[in-house]
Order: sequence, then C-alpha cells, then structure tokens
Amino acid sequence: MGMTDKLWDAFSTVIKMNDKVMGLASTAVAQQAKIEDLTARVIRLETALEIALSGRSTAPRRRLPGPDQDRS
Repeated sequence: MGMTDKLWDAFSTVIKMNDKVMGLASTAVAQQAKIEDLTARVIRLETALEIALSGRSTAPRRRLPGPDQDRS
C-alpha cells in the first residue's frame, strides 16, 4: 500500500468520524432539552406537593414538652 492510499484512508476515516461526532452533538442537544423540560416539570410537582401538604395540616400539632413542663 502506497503513501497515497494510507493518506486517503486517513482522510476518509476523519470524515466518517466527523459525521459521527455531528450526530452525537445533535443527540446531546436533544437530550439536554429533554432534561430541562423534566427539571421544570419536577419543580412544578414539588411546588404542588408543598402547597398540598401545607394546606392539609388542620389538626393541632403535638409538641414535645418544654423544659419547664412535666414530662410524665
């Protein structure tokens, strides 16, 4: 195999790798958008849960006795 053939193989390999890298870059962009969407959804769910839990506690809370109260 001559020098020209080796050089041509190297160029074709680089071109193939470039195509794969470009495909992976577009996949990474799509995955990042999905992650950001899921993060926003989790934030909304956490907020709804906190609102629901804060409005639910209408019963008086039991407290531990203070230092000046009898602990019987």
